[in-house]
Amino acid sequence: MRMFAVALLGGVFTLGGYKLMESKWSPVASHAYVSSPPLPTQFAGMMDGAPGMTDFTAAAELSTPAVVHVKSNIMVQTRSMFDMDPFGGLFNDGWGFGQPRQQNAQSTGSGVITTPDGYIVTNNHVVNDAQSVEVVLEDGRTYAAQVVGTDPSTDLALLKIDETNLTALSFGNSDNLRVGEWVLAVGNPFNLTSTVTAGIVSAKARNINILKDRMAIESFIQTDAAVNPGNSGGALVNARGELVGINTAIASNTGSYSGYSFAVPVEIVKKVIDDLMNHGVVQRAFLGADMVELNGDVAKKLGVPQTHGVYVDGVMEGGSAEHAGLRKGDIITAIDGKELRNSAELTEYVGRHRPGDKVQLTIVREGESTTIPVELRNLKGTTDVVEKTDSQVLESLGADLEELTPQELNKLGLKGGVKVVKLKDGKLRQYTGVRPGFIITTIDNQVVMNIEHLQKILNNKSGGVMMEGFYPGWPGRYYYAFGM
Repeated sequence: MRMFAVALLGGVFTLGGYKLMESKWSPVASHAYVSSPPLPTQFAGMMDGAPGMTDFTAAAELSTPAVVHVKSNIMVQTRSMFDMDPFGGLFNDGWGFGQPRQQNAQSTGSGVITTPDGYIVTNNHVVNDAQSVEVVLEDGRTYAAQVVGTDPSTDLALLKIDETNLTALSFGNSDNLRVGEWVLAVGNPFNLTSTVTAGIVSAKARNINILKDRMAIESFIQTDAAVNPGNSGGALVNARGELVGINTAIASNTGSYSGYSFAVPVEIVKKVIDDLMNHGVVQRAFLGADMVELNGDVAKKLGVPQTHGVYVDGVMEGGSAEHAGLRKGDIITAIDGKELRNSAELTEYVGRHRPGDKVQLTIVREGESTTIPVELRNLKGTTDVVEKTDSQVLESLGADLEELTPQELNKLGLKGGVKVVKLKDGKLRQYTGVRPGFIITTIDNQVVMNIEHLQKILNNKSGGVMMEGFYPGWPGRYYYAFGM
């Protein structure tokens, strides 16, 4: 069986730079050569239940004005095998002696106008770590964009431009999509603006394990509409020109389209947009249970007769499942009356809700089917609304920090500074070569006095950040760039 690597649809990178995706996935190609366009093709099919030719011109005319070109300016750290690494041998992830090599680069993707006053949805990976974001409308008008908020767990981000009376795309309903239904992908592949391709829905609720976030919601719409690097964040629309998904990833050996593409369902998109507009952070509800997707083999190993649904392998203390009375061994077969085919459907459905919302779970317990009410809770086990806080900004760095003692400040000749003690999952590990022991002295030329001061500086930042400091005992200053 042919094996596919799944790649996020990041844009084409110029100025000699590139942006790495997770190492287990194929990185998006830095440059691409486009062959001659194929001859026009007519698609025969069904529309609104009537046989005949399916005409996509109306859907294309409705959707293309609402799909924009997103350009993210990023800072790339270049590498040389001749730079010595102070952490062991030739250069690995840290910078060598002297000034680091920083280079400006640009990544491109797509976005969808969702409101006439300038709110635009795109993929998180299109704008992640961008120092600035530019949006180009279909008519050529260009705007600086503000990143309102991002959600790595769904790979979505919300932008805002200062304009009114824009053409916004109407929302459809991804739940109503049927396998075999025609859809259009609209975006800017390889910097070819306002490109429209057609295909069918190949499958729904696909979990391809591409998102790095530990709380990821993956329940993609799979299509065979041709999408390529630059389509990221673009629209997946139905034959009526309604938005049904945001194009996000492709299955490919090369980083370019090879037959299948994946989109975030619009029912998830609508909820994420609303949360980011109103709170700046997504209000995430959790079931609070360890789940195993059932099939024939798994059912046999677990010794249960049920071969479909989701097996509860345990419940988390203080979570929604425990409060509702779920037990290990229960099998969830439906939620709010909707039959579950896999765990991705359950994760998606719960992910559309907020803490405090109530759902009905149909479960099989000891051979008997019953329905129980569940009040959904957040990760802390409460139903409180979560607001974006200063502490979340520091948590996003993924580092344990420590303030310098008066003795250390005196010895190093500093007035202030913050030491990186330990690295965890976060921006510093993912996007920089920072190592434990690094002392942060300035952020964008602002002197850092202590952790509280660092928190205040970063909380007022958006886009690219330049962090400066040094490693005690090693010569030279070190600079690391990342995005907020």
